[in-house]
Amino acid sequence: MKYSLINIIACPICKNFPLKLIVFNSKTYQRNVLVEKPFCDLYCGFKQGYVKDIKETPCDECLKIEVVEGILICDKCLRWYPIIDEIPRMLPDDLRKESEDVDFLKKYSDKIPKEILEGRKTL
Repeated sequence: MKYSLINIIACPICKNFPLKLIVFNSKTYQRNVLVEKPFCDLYCGFKQGYVKDIKETPCDECLKIEVVEGILICDKCLRWYPIIDEIPRMLPDDLRKESEDVDFLKKYSDKIPKEILEGRKTL
């Protein structure tokens, strides 16, 4: 998943924007990136702030990075969405597999905020 995706996604349940991104693992690719800055028009996922508040946007660096594993968190409804193998799994509650969510939470329990581990929504 590219950091820039944070600029265009919201919680599929409550529509809150922006989602909080916590990166567990990432890969950097050697790419020649030529983009007009800022690449993101509203929110910079790499700097985790609104573009209007960021003095210098590191778009060239950001676009070379893929988030391999991490978590997206909605601060409003406390739902969370895992990022596995570079793909954000943003499914509604009734389509998620509880066993996969539990395995993910166990695997990254040391990196996931306590409020998510203790107060997660019933899936």
